[in-house]
Amino acid sequence: MSNINIQDVPDGADNKEDFYKVFKERLEDIETFPSDYTFKFIIPGAGEHQAEIKKIFPEDKTKYTNKESKTGKYLSLTVVTYLENADAVVDYYKQVSAIKGVIML
Repeated sequence: MSNINIQDVPDGADNKEDFYKVFKERLEDIETFPSDYTFKFIIPGAGEHQAEIKKIFPEDKTKYTNKESKTGKYLSLTVVTYLENADAVVDYYKQVSAIKGVIML
């Protein structure tokens, strides 16, 4: 089964907390936890964005893959980690959202 992504939730919420509440509900309806969950981010190719994201996820159970855009201006970063529940998914998205310049898919 493929993961629900943060962009699969319509952006009609009044605030971020409402958005994350709806996202968590969708996760619980679609996903089975505990399981591996795949996060996808688009980040600027230059800078410390990748290192900042890697600090957020637990190193021992996380796999990273990345792919540069043709121009090198952007980097697609895929993070796969084992999570116990939907709350953990939401928590990771909230932490990454604090990093300027990161697009969450």
